[in-house]
Amino acid sequence: MSDVLIAAYSAALGAMEAGGPKPLLPRAMLEGSERDAKTDVGLTALSAYLNTASLNDDLRKRLHMAVSRWDISPEGAEWASDTPARSSARRQAIYDRLGLLTHQTIVDQFNDLFPLETDTPVVISDKFEPWYTAERSEKNAFYWPGYIKLLAGKGWSADALAGLDEATTKVVERLTDPYRLEARQAKGLVVGYVQSGKTANFTGVVAKAVDAGYRLIVILTGTIDVLRKQTQRRLDMELLGKENILRGVDPNDPETVAHADYQDDPDWSRFVEFGFLPSTRNFPDIIRLTSRNFDYKSLRAGIVALEFEKSDKSKALVDPANLPSSSARIVVVKKNKAVLKKFVKDLKSIKTPRHEIPALIIDDESDQASVNTSNPSKWKGQLPGSEERTAINKSISDLLTLLPRAQYVGYTATPFANVFIDPGDAFDIFPRDFLISLSRPVGYMGVKNFHDIGNEVDPDDRTVSNSNEAAFVRDLRDGEDWDKKLQESLDAYVLAGALKLYREKTDGETYRHHTMLVHASVQQQEHAELAKQIRDLWKSAGYSSTSGLARLRKLYDGDFLPVCRARAGNYTFPSHFDDLKPHIAGAISRITSHTDPVLVVNGDKEMASEDVDFDKRQVWRILVGGTKLSRGFTVEGLTVSYYRRKTKQADTLMQMGRWFGFRNGYEDLVRLYIGRAEPDGIKTVDLYEAFDAIVRDEEAFRDQLRQYAEMVDGRPQITPKDIPPLVSQHLPWLKPAAKNKMFNAELVVRRSAGSLVIPTGYPVADDLKEHNYRAVLPLLAAASEKVQLLVPTLPNVTATQFDAWIGEVDTDKFLRAIDGIKWITTDYYAPDKAFLHEISGVVRNWTVIVPQTGVAKNRRDLPDVGERVIVERGPKPPSNKLWGEPTDRKHRPAAQFLAGSLADYGDTVLSSRKSPDKGAVLVYPMAPNPAELPAKPEPKDIVLGVAWIAPSHLRSSANEVVQFRAKNSDLANEPIVPAN
Repeated sequence: MSDVLIAAYSAALGAMEAGGPKPLLPRAMLEGSERDAKTDVGLTALSAYLNTASLNDDLRKRLHMAVSRWDISPEGAEWASDTPARSSARRQAIYDRLGLLTHQTIVDQFNDLFPLETDTPVVISDKFEPWYTAERSEKNAFYWPGYIKLLAGKGWSADALAGLDEATTKVVERLTDPYRLEARQAKGLVVGYVQSGKTANFTGVVAKAVDAGYRLIVILTGTIDVLRKQTQRRLDMELLGKENILRGVDPNDPETVAHADYQDDPDWSRFVEFGFLPSTRNFPDIIRLTSRNFDYKSLRAGIVALEFEKSDKSKALVDPANLPSSSARIVVVKKNKAVLKKFVKDLKSIKTPRHEIPALIIDDESDQASVNTSNPSKWKGQLPGSEERTAINKSISDLLTLLPRAQYVGYTATPFANVFIDPGDAFDIFPRDFLISLSRPVGYMGVKNFHDIGNEVDPDDRTVSNSNEAAFVRDLRDGEDWDKKLQESLDAYVLAGALKLYREKTDGETYRHHTMLVHASVQQQEHAELAKQIRDLWKSAGYSSTSGLARLRKLYDGDFLPVCRARAGNYTFPSHFDDLKPHIAGAISRITSHTDPVLVVNGDKEMASEDVDFDKRQVWRILVGGTKLSRGFTVEGLTVSYYRRKTKQADTLMQMGRWFGFRNGYEDLVRLYIGRAEPDGIKTVDLYEAFDAIVRDEEAFRDQLRQYAEMVDGRPQITPKDIPPLVSQHLPWLKPAAKNKMFNAELVVRRSAGSLVIPTGYPVADDLKEHNYRAVLPLLAAASEKVQLLVPTLPNVTATQFDAWIGEVDTDKFLRAIDGIKWITTDYYAPDKAFLHEISGVVRNWTVIVPQTGVAKNRRDLPDVGERVIVERGPKPPSNKLWGEPTDRKHRPAAQFLAGSLADYGDTVLSSRKSPDKGAVLVYPMAPNPAELPAKPEPKDIVLGVAWIAPSHLRSSANEVVQFRAKNSDLANEPIVPAN
């Protein structure tokens, strides 16, 4: 009976694939009657079926994918009635078109099973010519449907597939129509997360681009060959398929097929297969000009492979008479000047007019090697191939010059990539047309999963259940027995491997790879010494001995068991160590299957070895390495990381985080052992704090982009050329370095009404600290009334109260204090201060709050004020130029209520002071080590941190959050202009 129902609704959904939703029940009834008229296929029967269907049930997934696809359809779709994508109104329109609005039970069930996903990529874009309509995307669609089908077969959820569809469309629609008569280049940047599936995104972009008419695809990968091979195989396996690889070779002829690519690949059977060569069904073939083992080589006599076919030679390649039937070419090349030079040379030799070729250049890890640098020495030792950066940038520039129809799309995981830092670096590939910040993928374990950002639980109350740090992070501190901590990390690796084998047996999961990464230095000699140390510890670990098992039992009971209970979800784990013991030997066996459990990976030779080829074989090893493992290369099955390497480059540090990624089935087993006091000259660096600071910067920057992406009167508030000053505003030490060029956009005003502005860029020089103390002193002194303020009930925060000093100053005094502060750069937060002056005529007074929470030992007699609590804050790594955020989550509601951005929560003290013409300012005396200060510290010993919030009702008439001006008004539309 259920077979008929499944077939009926599947057929009904199939009839809607080419358009929008249509009445569901009549189509299902018709399909059902043709199969078995007696079977009930009504909505009640469908509801009953869905009630018991598993998450991976085929019909449930098809319904979910259909609803998700309609959720994200463009607003211009005729059926959508101008409802915004991913909105409740859109979902109602879908149910209306499906004829379900009169069946509330099924509507509620759909909402429960297929919740509306509102998280969407953030797009900062200049105006573009719309061409990639729903009708256009469906016309000649071949590679994209095949790719989606493959991903669905790999277990991608309907939401993930819909998200990929939406994100790739946002990229493709901003490229130029390949059939456009006049050539036009578009340049953009896609910002993802480290190891978050960027390859899947650009594979989808390539699929849609080829379907739409792009015929030359150039993929620029990393600077080492293993990354190029990894990308080539991924594209061949998931997009091009067997037929484009074999190119007519009979797969049943052992003599001829033996010479074809991938015949020794254990996953050859999983490569996508169409059942026919695409050109035999009027779809474009994709001809590979590179293969798994061979980067681009000069074609010479084979130059014809780069010649594009024309059905009508009297017309241009982009003419509709020619483009659909012409085969596409794909080149996957590493960023190597010799290789790129060969490709550029061959392009110059072809007969096909180059200005007719619709080309797409995908630049993976676009901030690595592609961007020129005015100071190559600063990258030496930081990035592979740093000496070639200028040459590679020139090669990309040559490609863009040779191919007037080429579109350039860079991909990176570091939002502060140097394409936004140095105008001299970015002139040729500046993403002038669009920037797209991808949504955080479902199931992705990123920086936020290892930190407690936004965690409202008091630090003393944090456990493995409510704290990511407690669950996954293990400190490596100075003064500890390093051998003992390294041994503990090896034990954690063994236990995690045993738990994976336990889950293979009980849950039916498969864990092909299980790896540990040890990254403590950039020096190869130190890698060798560390590998020897690990081997010695492994030999003496005694994993089958009484003492070794006792050590594992202690770690399991004290660490893994509590975390599994809190974080394992639906995955099983033994409640007693004795039930895990049988799997420890199995884990040891796999880890030592090559005899040596350790694999040093710090050069091209090791990277190219089959021992680290995750595509070809199962890898259960401990990898010791440095830079070669820090960017682009995916360490599959990574479960335990031991990290002690420091770097002063924020984006480089972020790329070191190989422990980020998808950890399906073992997220609760992941452990990060990280240095908390690594030597750095006479000081030490807390690497965990460094990552914390970076992720806060990154999240704040993404939040800004999301806020500014909102259209005002149908126009974008910002375009890509306006982003560089936002970056340098947020990270003041990142400034343009080229002396002969500058970014043209200048941020003039940032209107932050109703939002807390929390600067952290305070100088550390004694004379400047004393100056700033005197500047802010009038605010501190004005708070002369001692009160108790309420803390409302918030997520993970119990309603309580705190002591504070409170007072009031007029706007003139407030502005003199804020303007008087000397920051780490002269223009730091200047746009926010400009807004304060803009509203000075309507904001008459500011309420000053000085919270007094903290330990008694931190109370000091402050100059000209009296006894106040000093908050423990100091400069944060890696730059040591920004201080820790001064505000406390319990104090912010007071300021937010006064500004009108938080509802009344019953604090009579605050209510008596609230007024529409008042703002609020929090003031915090700060010092790195308050307990060490004398009883009466001097002004030079204290930093007075401030955070202000303007009344929430104050908005500009146009509701514009930001305002820019061009430094060079004669070149107002140019992102980069001469400095003089």
